[in-house]
Amino acid sequence: MNLELIRYLPKRPSSHPPLLFVHGAFSGAWCWEEFFLPYLATQGYAAYAVSLRGHGHSGDKEQLPFASLADYVADVASVSSQLEQPPILVGHSMGGMVVQKYLEAGHLASAAVLMASVPPTGLWLSSCYLAWTQPWLFWQLSLVQYVSLQFATPAALKQVLFSKQVPDETVEKYVALMQNESYRVIMDMLWLDLPSRRPQSSVPMLVLGATEDVFFPPPLVTRTAQFYGTQARLFPQMGHAMMLEMGWQQVADGILAWLEEECQTV
Repeated sequence: MNLELIRYLPKRPSSHPPLLFVHGAFSGAWCWEEFFLPYLATQGYAAYAVSLRGHGHSGDKEQLPFASLADYVADVASVSSQLEQPPILVGHSMGGMVVQKYLEAGHLASAAVLMASVPPTGLWLSSCYLAWTQPWLFWQLSLVQYVSLQFATPAALKQVLFSKQVPDETVEKYVALMQNESYRVIMDMLWLDLPSRRPQSSVPMLVLGATEDVFFPPPLVTRTAQFYGTQARLFPQMGHAMMLEMGWQQVADGILAWLEEECQTV
């Protein structure tokens, strides 16, 4: 499998475990390259971002509609095995579920960060919450997930992905880079392939969320943290796409501070 891997390396050799970023649905490794990868490389970390099969410049695009969550886990495992040390995994949204399933399968990692992640209970609760609170937005997002990205208006995508502070022209720039997602993976995250238990490992985990995330609101982020026996950290005035928000550096610095405190990797 030919997988796109974007890398930013520190200027000096580092003993820190590498950071491996896993993108969310409808996205690719590009979402991490905008801010996170170059910034974290300046902080002494080798920073990598993979485009899962069928995404970005990775191969197997024809089979994307049928790709499973297990396939995505295999992609991350393939990249991880090529790194010098078990990576610190950072997964956003769907990528957070990929990280959870990766750990459940017993793969090695130095630490894990779930950022605005799909909860271990899957998409059901978030879908019900959105359908109850914002039915029109839920309808548009359903068309995106089950039919095509073309059915979503820029205004709807901004509401789902970003806070009100993000300029419309910035939203349009990122939306233009988005793509369709696997139908199979959506089904896996609804009920077909959810984590059955908390991983029996000592991998430290950080759970992050955004106060203006309409799809995974703070109560769901808190439940995810409780499932994994940790506490959630919520960032104010941010939407779902935390790595592309105007306050992205707060999130990156929060990860670095946690690594220093909890993992003693600095």
